[in-house]
Amino acid sequence: MARIARRNFLAASAAMLGGGAVARATASADSDWAALGEAVKSEMAWAWDHYRQRAWGKDEIRPVSGGVSSFPLKTHHLGLSLIEALDTLWVMGLDRQFEEGVAWVKAAADFDVDGEVSVFETSIRLVGGLLSAHHACGDPMLLAKARDLADRLLPAFATPTGFPYRFVNLRTGAVRDPQTNPAEIGSFLPEWATLSRLTGDPRYGDAARKAQRALFAKRSRLDLLAVKIDALTGQWLDRRATVGSYADSYYEYLWDGWQLLGDRECLRMYRVCTAAILRHQQVRRDGQLWIADVDFETGGVISSEQDELASFYGGLLGQGGARATGAKVTESWAALQDRFGVLPEAYDYASGQPTAVTNALRPELVDAAFNLWLLDRNPRWRAIARTHFQAMQRWNKAQYGYTDLADVTATPKRQADHCPGYWWSEQMKYYYLLFADTPRFDYRRNYLTTEGNILLGLRK
Repeated sequence: MARIARRNFLAASAAMLGGGAVARATASADSDWAALGEAVKSEMAWAWDHYRQRAWGKDEIRPVSGGVSSFPLKTHHLGLSLIEALDTLWVMGLDRQFEEGVAWVKAAADFDVDGEVSVFETSIRLVGGLLSAHHACGDPMLLAKARDLADRLLPAFATPTGFPYRFVNLRTGAVRDPQTNPAEIGSFLPEWATLSRLTGDPRYGDAARKAQRALFAKRSRLDLLAVKIDALTGQWLDRRATVGSYADSYYEYLWDGWQLLGDRECLRMYRVCTAAILRHQQVRRDGQLWIADVDFETGGVISSEQDELASFYGGLLGQGGARATGAKVTESWAALQDRFGVLPEAYDYASGQPTAVTNALRPELVDAAFNLWLLDRNPRWRAIARTHFQAMQRWNKAQYGYTDLADVTATPKRQADHCPGYWWSEQMKYYYLLFADTPRFDYRRNYLTTEGNILLGLRK
């Protein structure tokens, strides 16, 4: 596996493309970032202690009531939050907590369950979490657990197109629901190619690569992809092209196949798709830049609604060399954060109003800020993340942890009662890496998955 010194490559490619850091100057350069990093670490340790006391080995804690919920299975727990937290604990230097989490995985994590899981969610969260924990400590049992789980997901890929079914039974291999989407087809390569490299078994990377490339071949004459397709026939079932939910991580993993693996075919596909998105989906409104949903065959705008998940996209554009455009997209979402305090789940740029007032403790904006900051070290990106972190402390902190919100427009904001597994893997890690300048992370040569799992760049 080629390990690209991609930050040097990105700086050069951005210069060639004419991209520049255009984020506005701020007075944030004198902030005590190290103290903020320690605050993030302290909050992580506090939340872990509550999880340890009330939800140990369970998938998700309910931070308001102190109860638990299960995911991705409906009635059985796989230790989701614990596994997602592992490399975050390690990079923060919370070694005791990391070691007790690894001990639980080795003793109790068992995927031989007669139950149906999302192939996509289980891969990015659990397979990825186990691989990043293995990267941190090298324990071979973590790799064995990741391989066992991937083996249980592999039957989903046995389709005429190579696109996986959406659901598979972990014990029987029974599959369900071929009506799938780009994110659930093309978001496997970094984890599964890593698994192939570490085990010497090419099946995992081959299956992921085949699905990713076969979907690219289905693009329209405008080089756009829609959001719903049949895994058995390869026929499109929808016309909407978006960079939000159902598509987001497909575009990430085209770039990531180049970033992590040096796969030039992934780079070519990324460039083709990105050029089409920027040609047909950019919309400017009141000085802000949005990536609109369009008809994938005509390019006509079909909706002005923006999915919060799409706020990651400015960071990806920056990684791919379009730094000025990526900065503008990220600033548009940051302005929305300033307006509401916490981003609503959906927003209509035409009406200027939220269309979904919840927030599922989302990390995407700070993900974008982190990726842009890695490129140019502009303190503006740290400032956006600082606002995000402090708003989370103010509005999302509950008695037993951090919870999502039922209404970001209410005064005060109204809490729900759920902490998603990705909270442990994503924003807490992004905050810490942005603020702490930790020696445990290589800020020049690194790779984080769509779920925030570190597969390259941990320093022992």
